[in-house]
Amino acid sequence: MDFALNEEQRILRGQILRFAQDKLNKDVRQRDRDQVFQRELWGACAQMGLTGLPVPQAYGGPGLDSLSTAIAIDALGYGCEDSGLVFSICAHLLACVVPIWKFGTEEQKNRYLPGLCDGTLIAANAMSEPESGSDAFAMQTRAEPHGDGFLINGTKTFVTNGPVADVAVVFAVTDRAKGYFGGITSFLVDRGLPGYLVAQKFEKMGLRTSPIGELVFEDVFVSKDAVLGGVGGGSRLFAHSMDWERACLFASHIGTMERLLEKAVAYTRTRRQSGQAISKHQAVAHKIADMKMQVEAARLLVYKAAWGLERSQSVSLDAAVSKLFVSESLVRTTLDVVQVFGGYGFLSEFDVERAVRDAIGSKLYSGTSEIQRNIIAGWLGL
Repeated sequence: MDFALNEEQRILRGQILRFAQDKLNKDVRQRDRDQVFQRELWGACAQMGLTGLPVPQAYGGPGLDSLSTAIAIDALGYGCEDSGLVFSICAHLLACVVPIWKFGTEEQKNRYLPGLCDGTLIAANAMSEPESGSDAFAMQTRAEPHGDGFLINGTKTFVTNGPVADVAVVFAVTDRAKGYFGGITSFLVDRGLPGYLVAQKFEKMGLRTSPIGELVFEDVFVSKDAVLGGVGGGSRLFAHSMDWERACLFASHIGTMERLLEKAVAYTRTRRQSGQAISKHQAVAHKIADMKMQVEAARLLVYKAAWGLERSQSVSLDAAVSKLFVSESLVRTTLDVVQVFGGYGFLSEFDVERAVRDAIGSKLYSGTSEIQRNIIAGWLGL
């Protein structure tokens, strides 16, 4: 494996960095306070190809390979200080666009992918439920045959982009006797269908510019053409999308950690204590050294998992290891940066406290840290 960036990847990274720094960081602090999702920024990101990175050009995307997709998301995380916007783009791309590209019929690809790539449409993944949490086996949403389609009934929660989504990838039980493996089906459900309700929008600790909420489906009729990945294929589709999400979404956190590292280094060189720059104090320098170590190790783990997406039947182990390490390193890094900044790190005007709030959720979404440890232990035969 050679993770040295080729010329095309270097150009791609540079373009995204400049775009993010120039176009996406205005009024970030105020947007966070007001929990504002800006559709015009979404459109700007779409014009850069960020909402459809790996999708073939025939369907409206740039057609990047999986490693280049991770590199692009890494650059976005570094350049964009609005982690909520980055998170919404990744949720749209990796948990919705990729499954449609990988599992959709030609009709579904031609119907949805151009709009999802050009920013006309926003997608949401509706898997989690109020009572089941991390236990997908306990899913209660059901889809029952009705005429030439299905009636969907149930409630989905923690749906990123749910309040603004134009289409949702909805998972429902179609045959409880077959259990999770074979009894779950995914559907493409358009906003505006009778019975499709945005029940509420949640307020949250971090990633506040990424809207999240609850979706309720009350006798929502969808035709059989809405089935994504075949009846009973929902668990396989979800597992594949989680591999992409765990391998590539967390690339954005590497960019965030690198940006925070550079911010901390610059601060320690100018902040003086006891007659010298605080960077000369070993306790501070060691924190900085640990941040650098975490960034480098995280990037190797993420790039390895992303590289394997197109070269292995399953990268679930690598993706779980990557997700676990990166999320816990991100939280540790943000807390260390606050410590380095001292009292100033506690003030909103320095933007460090927001980084902590945004980081905490990384140990929860895409499967909690405990779930990742279970996955790793399972692969080890424990």
